[in-house]
Amino acid sequence: MRDDGPIVREITTAVYVIPTDTPEADGTLTWDKTTMVLASARAGTARGIGWTYAAAAAQSVVADVLADVVIGRSALDVPGSAEAMTRAVRNIGRPGIAATAISAVDIALWDLKARLLGSSMAQLLGQARDSVPVYGSGGFTSYNAGQTREQLAGWVEKDHIPRVKIKIGESWGTNEHRDLERVALAREVIGPDAELYVDANGGYTAGQAVRVADRLTDHGVTWFEEPVSSQDLAGLAAVRRQVRPDVAAGEYSWSPADSARLIAAGAVDCLQLDVTRCGGITEFLRGSALAAAHNLQVSGHCAPNLHARVGVAVPNLRHVEYFHDHQRIEQMFFDGALDPDGGTMTPDADQPGLGLTLRESDAERYRRD
Repeated sequence: MRDDGPIVREITTAVYVIPTDTPEADGTLTWDKTTMVLASARAGTARGIGWTYAAAAAQSVVADVLADVVIGRSALDVPGSAEAMTRAVRNIGRPGIAATAISAVDIALWDLKARLLGSSMAQLLGQARDSVPVYGSGGFTSYNAGQTREQLAGWVEKDHIPRVKIKIGESWGTNEHRDLERVALAREVIGPDAELYVDANGGYTAGQAVRVADRLTDHGVTWFEEPVSSQDLAGLAAVRRQVRPDVAAGEYSWSPADSARLIAAGAVDCLQLDVTRCGGITEFLRGSALAAAHNLQVSGHCAPNLHARVGVAVPNLRHVEYFHDHQRIEQMFFDGALDPDGGTMTPDADQPGLGLTLRESDAERYRRD
């Protein structure tokens, strides 16, 4: 008789809403809070956790659609659970909220499996590197010059992170002059040797992005993220063919099929993947393999303490985004959150699972469910 080992007995969720430390904006959106949906998976006395930065509606998808197809399955068969969840969302659609819900549960299941086996995530997945390079990310369009200086200098001078990113494309690309002023300020603050990246969040038109990129090269910008909407594959490809900085996109890849379309269109120099959106660790690994098959690197979008754990298993990882909002929340909520000093994050290979423990007392004040 087949022994499936420990069985998943419970899937639960919690929603946390965390105000930003100051109002924030990028090229196409403004916000003053971040919502985290945290999933827990239990087998016996073991518990695994995973989360997504998404709308609270992801909690309902987990409870109403996903939990029943995972509970009762082997806790060691994470790809089987991932496939069951993908099939379960057929009629509600996978992109968006459903993908974020799947991601949170998938991450929790991998954490659970590693803990049951007494293994770190790196050991379970197979470790290709000891640490992951990171870049400091923030530089919001809502920041004044003083705030921008303080944040960038903190990354480069205090944390010794040799690469940083700021937001441009302000007000849907209608304030190019300020965009370029802020790029010049960023270069002044970080000095000539640190790498400088920009993210327009899809705020420009294709022709406009090309014109702006001509000016970006004056400041040594080497990474141009979402110069146009990631839905505009032809536009991304056209920009990529005409500019010197690497063009990046993929944070809205809800499945490997989305990543495949970006690659097939010749739209990116580096494929972004978000473990909290693309389907969790299961699909992050698949997406990374897809990129590798096309001689592309991948970059982990946001959620740095999750991407550090999966990123050490990815040979073609370029770096992980040390995003201001998410690193702040992860430092607030979890024991085991990693330090980016020196421009890398290094998971502890001796800690089971993700090596993260939720500090319930610190998180409780932000809980909204």
